[in-house]
Amino acid sequence: MRRFFSTWLLLAAPLTGQPLFTRALPSAEFALHRDRLMQKIGDAVAVLEGATEYPGYMKFRQGNQFFYLTGVEVPRALLLVDGRARTSTLYLPPRNPGRENAEGPVLVPGREAQELTGIARVADRAEMAADLLKLDQRTLYVPFRDDTQWAQTNADMPAYDAANLSDPWDGRLSRAAIFRERLHTLKPHAPFRDLDPILDELRVIKTPREIALIREATRIAGIAMIEAMRAAKPGMYEYEIEAIGDYVFKKNNAQFFAYFGLVAAGKNSAWPHYHAAQSRLQDGDLVLFDYAPDYHYYASDVTREFPANGRFSAGQRELYGIYVKLYQALMTSIRPNVTPRAVIQDAVAKMDAIMANYQFTNAKFRDAAGRFVDNYRKSLGGSLGHMVGMEVHDVNGPLETLKPGMVFTIEPALTIPEDRVYIRLEDVIAITDTGYENLSAFAPEDIEGVERIMAGGKVAIPGKDGQ
Repeated sequence: MRRFFSTWLLLAAPLTGQPLFTRALPSAEFALHRDRLMQKIGDAVAVLEGATEYPGYMKFRQGNQFFYLTGVEVPRALLLVDGRARTSTLYLPPRNPGRENAEGPVLVPGREAQELTGIARVADRAEMAADLLKLDQRTLYVPFRDDTQWAQTNADMPAYDAANLSDPWDGRLSRAAIFRERLHTLKPHAPFRDLDPILDELRVIKTPREIALIREATRIAGIAMIEAMRAAKPGMYEYEIEAIGDYVFKKNNAQFFAYFGLVAAGKNSAWPHYHAAQSRLQDGDLVLFDYAPDYHYYASDVTREFPANGRFSAGQRELYGIYVKLYQALMTSIRPNVTPRAVIQDAVAKMDAIMANYQFTNAKFRDAAGRFVDNYRKSLGGSLGHMVGMEVHDVNGPLETLKPGMVFTIEPALTIPEDRVYIRLEDVIAITDTGYENLSAFAPEDIEGVERIMAGGKVAIPGKDGQ
């Protein structure tokens, strides 16, 4: 009897498939994001559309803004956030039995969707027009730029859309522009405002849960760096190094890559975004490897550079060695609640002391290092790097001071342009209340650490979730 009962339970259990709601973050996290949005828009209303399905066999990935507010991974979803009523309504397409029979169940309007998303009202998407007409002529906040997916960035979307619009053989409007036109036809007297700056400002400061996802994306990227060092040898192709990253990302359940793999051997590294990956590693080459995953909608951005043959030459030790020292001077100057200018001022003072005491044997190397320091000396009003979050070059907001919750990379390059020499590292920095966390610190970047890994040495890799 007991055996029969257990078998019955097994057979009665629901069939597994893709989760109906994201496992990346709990619904409370998205409710927090919506609540912060409501505080920003006041009595106004915000309206967004989710991404569409693809005309082919690609896994669906939601747009970043829509996911940030809902966590919903359903094509053609819509969201209405009412700042006055402090409520949100999610609109989903109706059930599609044919697609579900082929691909598995998806979230549809109903109580289950309300419970999973934490959104009090989940309706058929056909109802949104009627709901908008019921509202008075309050301000409508809508995105003015297209939402980003996969390896796209917000900075690139406006240029892409403008190029399409101005192309005499294309001429298409952006999806965001079409959405605004439809809303304006429905609500011709309502004032329209750009929602993007508000969401950008909110996204600049990451919550602890968001930082945990970026930490995991960075852990995966760091593992890829280490495995590439272990595998590299003269005669390999750049694409073989890139494939190591692809495998590590997939093995650790990343959705995709955050940006195309930059694997540059020798002089190929002089092109900062070189990604052809068709050259062979030569004995004596330095190999630049810059690659990171998109993990549960959050990116990373890590770069390491290593000798193809496992040993830095005397010249490489001199040039790479001074670069690492200057890089660390910048790293040790970062602190919370100060301006980037203050960080750079501190770093330049340290760099000057390093330069005064470093033993150069090559005048070109000394000049290149001097230019590196002078570039920082001249950029006291500049930034330290770029933000990282749901996009590899994430949204920017007010950046007067480094605030806890900001996540960014530093990636200064030391170059000798006439010889096509290019040295660069990149680490992911999360500002905390008392300092910062270098999320990629475990991946060796000093000469001794890199050579030790390439000789078969071990390195302590943090566990998932930083454990």
